[in-house]
This record gives sequence, structure tokens and C-alpha cells, in this order.
Amino acid sequence: MNDNVAKRRRRRKDGSEDDQNNYNKGSGGGGNNETSSENKEGNKTKGIKEIITSLLLFEEQEKCESEEWSKTHQDEKLLFEDNHKKKTKVMLDYFKKFQGSYHDLDQNDGLRRKRKSRATSAAVTAAAEIGSDPGGAAEGGGQQQRRLWKKIRSQAWWDECNSDEFSDDEFRKAFRMGKETFDLICNELSSVVAKENTTLRNAVPVRQRVAVCIWRLATGEPLRLVSKRFGLGISTCHKLVLEVCAAIRTVLMPKYLQWPPDEDSVKRIKDEFESVSGIPNVVGSMYTTHIPIIAPKASVSAYFNRRHTERNQKTSYSITVQGVVNPKGVFTDVCIGWPGSMPDDQVLEKSALYQRSRGGLLKGVWIVGSCGYPLMDWVLVPYTQQHLTWTQHAFNEKIWEIQRVSKEAFARLKGRWTCLQKRTEVKLQDLPVVLGACCVLHNICEMRNEPEVTCDIVDDEMVPEVGLRSATAMKARDAIAHNLLHHNHAGTSFLS
Repeated sequence: MNDNVAKRRRRRKDGSEDDQNNYNKGSGGGGNNETSSENKEGNKTKGIKEIITSLLLFEEQEKCESEEWSKTHQDEKLLFEDNHKKKTKVMLDYFKKFQGSYHDLDQNDGLRRKRKSRATSAAVTAAAEIGSDPGGAAEGGGQQQRRLWKKIRSQAWWDECNSDEFSDDEFRKAFRMGKETFDLICNELSSVVAKENTTLRNAVPVRQRVAVCIWRLATGEPLRLVSKRFGLGISTCHKLVLEVCAAIRTVLMPKYLQWPPDEDSVKRIKDEFESVSGIPNVVGSMYTTHIPIIAPKASVSAYFNRRHTERNQKTSYSITVQGVVNPKGVFTDVCIGWPGSMPDDQVLEKSALYQRSRGGLLKGVWIVGSCGYPLMDWVLVPYTQQHLTWTQHAFNEKIWEIQRVSKEAFARLKGRWTCLQKRTEVKLQDLPVVLGACCVLHNICEMRNEPEVTCDIVDDEMVPEVGLRSATAMKARDAIAHNLLHHNHAGTSFLS
């Protein structure tokens, strides 16, 4: 412990001696301190000058950059204003040029309307003067009267077809029907399609009106060629086709395309179908076909026919025609105009036939359809599963005998009226009227035993999502199939 105290005292003594020495040195070296102070002040002054110089240099550099940026900005502004002035000038010149063109067009249209109005007024005045004074033209010493201008077209081809010397075979080849059938249609439609002559021109005769429509439907030729054959304007031919088709639908459809009106007619149809297939109570064979159309402007996807597009490798659009025919291939019901993307079962649900069945008017009878239709209390379809029994296979063959009647009827329909095989120029809203007229004309030709003209038809059938709509119908179908097999076995035993 004493040693530690001694060490502490020794340290304090050494520290006081060092402080004394330092004090002596400081008091003895005053000249050196003044010199060092002057050096420090010089260094400070030099540093301040350097800082001021640097600031001045930075300020000068910033000023130069600012002037350079201002000059560049001013140049770009001048260039932009110059380009804007040039573009504005070009646009104004372009606008003035178009204003001048529109002004010239308006003047020409005004002159054209004035000339047309003067010509029409002169023609009406001349016709009125001739009508009021029949001898005026002769008394005027041959004075020439102004008339309404009309383009002269040749009607030689139609005059030849309409003559008595034109053979019935050639007429049938051109119009898909004989002269007697054509005269029948003209007589039926004359009261609706006939027009009166005017003071300006004579009306197109009824026979020529009907001939234009039937030729257009039978050949499917463009209106430009129809116009040349009949010596009429293109717009006139288009108008005549629609007018005659509307008249056929209004006047002839209720008479020549109707559901069997009485029990005797229904019984005859049942007996004929049963003699063909052995299936009782069948009153019709049903089939749905597609008519190609040009892509519509609205609801394009609804009319897109995916199956025809995949098969033909070409984008196809279509509308549907569902028809029920009797054993002779005559249509008794049609449903026209639903989009081509709809399957057969949906088209059936949209039809008037389906509404008739819901009203109980088809109770106790069958309409035979393909596998694209569902099995219902009044729709009889073949078996569609993969592994069929002998009974089911035999039943499907009998169903095919009935189904073939409607398919062949549609083949004759498209064969006679070629316009149904190609995309037509008729607007979509007018197409149901045209197709309905084709079905009526088909029935008239079938009833009058006109020669058949057929074509190949391919309509892809899709099995409906719900193929069974009635358990009662399934039992009835199984019973019919069993009876058919039993009947065939009995007939075979009798023959042997």
C-alpha cells in the first residue's frame, strides 16, 4: 500500500515539472508565434482569393451555358413556328381546293336537277296536250314534241321465249317449269303484280315480271345479266324479283304450302309413310339445310357456319331453312331465316311447328327427324349410341327411309332454284321472302309433276346436348323398334 502512494506522488511531481517547462518555452518563443500567425493569415487570404476566383469562374460558365440554352431554345422556337406556318398554309390550300371542288359539284348537281325538272315538265305538258287534243300533232304541221328520255334495251331473248313458236322443252329448261305451270302462276298473281300504264311510259307486263323473278331464282345469275336478257334496268329487275316473291308468299303460300287441313289428308300421309317404312302415325319428314350468304354487317358471329368453314377451308356464313315434307316431297311446313350458327334442335325450338306441338296439335303423331333433333313426344329420331343392337340398327334403317324423303326434297329444291346454292345479292332482311317463294314454287312444280333437277347437299348434323326430352317417347321408340323386328321375322318365316 505504501508503494502505491509513493508512485502516485512521483507521477504528480513529474506532471508539474512538465507544465513548468512548457510555460517557459512559450514565454521564451514569442517571435516564433508572431511569424506563424502571419503565415496563417496569408494562407487564409490566399484560400479566400481562390474561392472567389472559383465562384467567378462558375458564374461565368453558368452565364455562358444560360446564353447558349436561350439561343438554342430560340432557334427551336423559330423552327417550330416556321413549320407550323408551312403546315397551316398547306392545309388552307387543301381546304380551299376541296371547297372549290364541292362548289363545282353543287353547281353541276343544280344544273342537272334543273334540266331533269324541265325535261319532266316538258314531257308531262306534251303528254297532256296530246291527250287533250289528239289531232293537234297532225295540225301542227309535223311539229316535234319533247319526250322523256329512256334507254333503249333489246328484249329479243324474252320476246323469243314468250312467243308461241318457242318449244315447251326449251321453256322448261330455261325456267324449270313448263308453259302451263308458268301460265298458272301468272294468272294467280296477275291481280297483285299488275301495274297500269302511265303518261310517261308503259308498265312491264305481268308475264315479263314473273319471268324475271323465276329466271333469277332458277339460274342465280347476277342482276346485270338478268337485265341484259329481259331488256330492263338492273334496279328494275331487283325490284321485280322482290315484288313477285312477296306476292308468291302472300297469295300462293296459303294455298300451296300448308299443313294437312283435315283428317283424310293426315290419314293418307300416315298410310304412305307406313307403306314405305312400316312405322305408323308418321305425318312428316323433317330436315334442316343451310343457305350461304354474304357476311352480314351486324351479328357476324351469329351467322358464322363453323362446320362448313372447316369442311370447305373457306369462311362461310349461312341462314337455316327447316322444312317438313309429305311422302311426295311437298313442303307442309317451313321455318326460314335463323342464323347458321344455331344447331338443328335450337332452330326447331324457334319454329312455329314447335309452338303448334305445345298447343297439343301434334299429339299422337310422329315427325321423323335426323340425329340432329332431340327425341320428343312428337319427334322420332334414330338411335345415336355407339353400340347398337340388331333391333336398334333395323329401326335406324327404317328411319332413314323416311328421312331420305325430306333430304331428297331439299336436293330438288336447291337443284331447281340455283340461287340457293351460291351467295346471293339479296339483303339479309329480304332473304326469308325469297326463300319462302322458292319453297312455294317447288311445291307447285312437285304437284304438277315437273321434271326433277337435283344437286348434292351436305349439311353437318350435330347431336344435341340433351338428346332425350321425353321418357315416354323413349319407351314408344323401343316398342316401335321391337314391333318392326317382330314384323320382319314374321315376314321372313312366311316367305320361307
